[in-house]
Amino acid sequence: DLREVGRVMKDVLGISNVPFKVRRLIVEVCDLVTKRAARLAAGGIVGILKKIGRDGAPGVVGGRVKSDATNKMKRTVIAVDGGLYEHYPKFRNYLQLAIVELLGEETAQHIVIKLSNDGSGIGAALIAASHSIYADN
Repeated sequence: DLREVGRVMKDVLGISNVPFKVRRLIVEVCDLVTKRAARLAAGGIVGILKKIGRDGAPGVVGGRVKSDATNKMKRTVIAVDGGLYEHYPKFRNYLQLAIVELLGEETAQHIVIKLSNDGSGIGAALIAASHSIYADN
């Protein structure tokens, strides 16, 4: 909504009477930044998928050559936390499109991205648990 862009420009930045063309340009720039952010995030996700052998490509994982049975695509769920993913549907769409572009349609259909609330807290708990040492009594 270009009226909302004008309101934000006035209330947040103190710039009033922003012309229609400028507001439209602001929306386009924000869209380009969002698309780039989603593509960068997708690149990181695909890099991790390649590293763990979930990218659908034949090759070596963990020092072993993938067999045909291992190469069968399994569903992979990726938990994402953050306000941008949660509240901005265009970012979610751009992220999914970038993953399809990088992995191909066939492989990307096995990748599920889900919103994870409190991902930072859960991640911290998992790391703490994986690094804790239990003494035998």
